[in-house]
Amino acid sequence: MPSLKNVKTKIAGVKKTKQITKAMNMVASAKLRGAQLKIEHFRPYAEKFYEMLQQLVGKEGMGSAHPLLAEHATRKRCGIVLATSDRGLCGSFNVNIIAAALRVAAEKTSLGQDVVFYCVGKKGRDAVLKSDYALAEGFSALLGKLDFNLAHSLGTRLISQFLNEDLDEIVVVYSEFVSLARQVPKTLQILPMEPATGAAGKSADDEPDEYIFEPDAVSILAEVLPRFINAQVYRALLDTSASEHAARMTAMDNATRNCDDMAASLTLLFNKTRQAAITRDLMDIVGGAEALKG
Repeated sequence: MPSLKNVKTKIAGVKKTKQITKAMNMVASAKLRGAQLKIEHFRPYAEKFYEMLQQLVGKEGMGSAHPLLAEHATRKRCGIVLATSDRGLCGSFNVNIIAAALRVAAEKTSLGQDVVFYCVGKKGRDAVLKSDYALAEGFSALLGKLDFNLAHSLGTRLISQFLNEDLDEIVVVYSEFVSLARQVPKTLQILPMEPATGAAGKSADDEPDEYIFEPDAVSILAEVLPRFINAQVYRALLDTSASEHAARMTAMDNATRNCDDMAASLTLLFNKTRQAAITRDLMDIVGGAEALKG
């Protein structure tokens, strides 16, 4: 059996670890409230924005209304926007997003496309640097103080690359915040837009929604489309931020419970070790007494 001193040292270490995990759980919980409110308020806007443009793309003649709606003759290069966290200690959160992004990259590579990554978050950037894919740009230490400026800066860069035909396709990979216990890696193609289809596979021409443009479609789309790209990037960043805090909160809660279990197990071991030491001492005393009687 281990010595009493070693067991006591382990118990003290586990209790200190529990204090750290409990504090991190409380910090993640506080940050989650604000991040969750932001994504819950912004998501309906972003989803409706995407749905509206999907329907517009399917309308006859709309493909030539703006350069951002036009598909390139060939798709040679794909840009993947990967949103992860800057820090770990959040379970398999980053691993799942990175795995989803690498699957998309492998699929595009199999189609003969070159893949280049735009990473928001240190974990994703480090993973791409270790892979065989190129890193065009990496942002770190920004999700904690996330605002629309980051999405606008990245969205403007992506639009410029697409218009110059440096990129033929743009995909965003992020983690969608569903609930405290569930965060799902998602893949969203933002350029070129894919026409919406109904349940029966009908094109957007069969949809009842109609849109009237004033003064004209080209002028309106020139203003709306860049905002659409920025909005989808911002939505991905907000979702990932809320998912990170939820994943860390869950991971730290599990770690705190594990510390309680380990402390209880070590306390039991300490008691057994102490009882064994007492028993040995009593046996020595009784043996000595019997020897003196003899």
